[in-house]
Amino acid sequence: MKKKIFERIYELREKLLYHSKLYYVYDSPEISDYEYDMMFAELKRLEEDNPEFFDPDSPTQRIGGKALDKFEKVNHTVVMNSLTDVFSFEELREFLDRMDKITPGLVYSVEPKIDGLSVALTYENGVFVRAATRGDGILGEDVTQNVKTIFNVPMRLSEDIPYLCVRGEVYMPKENFERVNAKREAQGQSLFANPRNAAAGSLRQLDPSIVAARGLDIFIFNVQEGDLDTDSHSTELDKLSELGLITIMNRMKTEDHDLIISHIESLGRMREILPYDIDGVVIKVDSLSERVKIGEGTSTPKWAVAYKFPPEQKKTKLLSVDIAVGRTGVLTPTAVLEPVRLAGTTVSRATLHNLEFIREKGIMIGDTVTVQKAGDIIPEIVCAYPNERDGSEREFNMPEVCPSCGEPVFYDQDEGAATRCTNSLCPSQLARGIEHFASKDAMNIDGLGPQIVELLLANELITDAADLYSLTVDQVKELERMGKKSAENLIGAIERSKEAGLERLIYALGIRNVGEVAAAALAKKYQALENCFEATVEDICEIEDFGLITAQCVVNFFSHPQNRELCERLIDAGLNTVAVKKQLADNFAGMTFVLTGTLPTMTRDQASELIKERGGKVSGSVSSKTTYVLAGDEAGSKLIKAKTLGIPIIDEEAFLKMLDE
Repeated sequence: MKKKIFERIYELREKLLYHSKLYYVYDSPEISDYEYDMMFAELKRLEEDNPEFFDPDSPTQRIGGKALDKFEKVNHTVVMNSLTDVFSFEELREFLDRMDKITPGLVYSVEPKIDGLSVALTYENGVFVRAATRGDGILGEDVTQNVKTIFNVPMRLSEDIPYLCVRGEVYMPKENFERVNAKREAQGQSLFANPRNAAAGSLRQLDPSIVAARGLDIFIFNVQEGDLDTDSHSTELDKLSELGLITIMNRMKTEDHDLIISHIESLGRMREILPYDIDGVVIKVDSLSERVKIGEGTSTPKWAVAYKFPPEQKKTKLLSVDIAVGRTGVLTPTAVLEPVRLAGTTVSRATLHNLEFIREKGIMIGDTVTVQKAGDIIPEIVCAYPNERDGSEREFNMPEVCPSCGEPVFYDQDEGAATRCTNSLCPSQLARGIEHFASKDAMNIDGLGPQIVELLLANELITDAADLYSLTVDQVKELERMGKKSAENLIGAIERSKEAGLERLIYALGIRNVGEVAAAALAKKYQALENCFEATVEDICEIEDFGLITAQCVVNFFSHPQNRELCERLIDAGLNTVAVKKQLADNFAGMTFVLTGTLPTMTRDQASELIKERGGKVSGSVSSKTTYVLAGDEAGSKLIKAKTLGIPIIDEEAFLKMLDE
């Protein structure tokens, strides 16, 4: 009898693992949800009735359970340090020469640097017990339930090793990234910028079923704790593979400096065909005892560096130029390109900024151009190649009328050489304006993306942002791709946005030149939306960092009858149009912060809010005027620039102490 039960349990586990992978990773189920649920329920019942057949690798242990309320904190017993970056072979040779002065003839392990998110996996007696994010290297977050959804993470090792903690990189394969973004686009959701952002965002989901649907993967690249009875990093990785862990691929071991550089160049050429993104190559001393001899720095080991690839560039053809009309009426030219694979995504469009940029670069329609991603996110054209022209190319000129409404445009030299539509009722401006109103940093109306806005406008359910607050579930549920539940969620999000507060509301109104910081300053000075109606240019210019042009934009907005009517309708709709009274010290007054990387316990938006509440400013770029750089995990070029300029760098712990001062 027990044998038959075990055989049935084994059969159900195999079937469920197979169908889970089809459903969650490949998005191509072969059976109905009902059939899957019935098998899952049967397996769960059999396992509960027969605990002697427990297996941590069972589907019941991988995916399931309710969503978490929050992530618990985990103290790393071994610090998860970052690496020193080098950006040229000259810097790399300096590192290698420095190592050889300590011990001549050192052997190095040369490994691809996966572009993902670092985690520590802990096994006790061969059984997987915990996964934690790197965080600040000392304190991370418990993401055990989410990592269980990664099918390449074994729930049990092939040997019952008493204790083992390994470090790996969670990533999203390129194929899964394309699938996830295609699904999000179809649902009107914002797209992930690249596979790394997608992996990081997925791993921090509170609902493990969402993580499972994203199809994450992992490579293990280091032993943090645990005696594998070896003095070689390479041998350690070989042993981890034998235990069932997927270790970093395409690695080599050599003492030859020229071979190291050749391997880096080879990996650089392979980037496009690899099924995952790499952003560099790690060079480590292979001998564990030599590592001890060489020692550790304050935040990085002295025995390893990460060679970072320069921004990936590709040649392609500029086929045509599209014109987009923004929420403030600015016409922005966008290059339509022959599709090219670049930094993890297929690029077919790139911003051209304005006519001045096009003329400065000497770009013509039909040109061969080089394109790259600024910060590996925003596609941009680097240069054109006039010597490759065949005579079919043609000069681009901005249109004389708006492509959206047909009204005349004008060249606004006062604002960054912008070409602007003169019609305030332009349909494109209206749609973009409502999208901005609903955006995360404005009224934060979840689910109100571009496609839903277009549907609401096309069905004449709204004509401006104030109309959102008179929508009903019955109206919205009739829209294409909606339904009752989606309609209820949207109406609920609109209702909740009423409490966003005056700062967000002023920003949401889309006043020219008024960003989040300026909106907060206006809210602090005028305290209520109605008080803004009577603001004068002179009064506004008294606010720190407000110039004449921005002050005029504010006065012009609130003096326009159509805008005044919109504000009054928002007041009548019950929105909170009064500044929230915050009894907080202005201990950050006069300070400017720049945030970079992933903070261990809060988002950058939350940290920014805390800074602004205490009178500080948040900037997107590091300069000599920056007071502090608040750096978290995986901090990038901003951290490097801060070090170059000698700007003080603080972590979240120091930041929290400053909040209390």
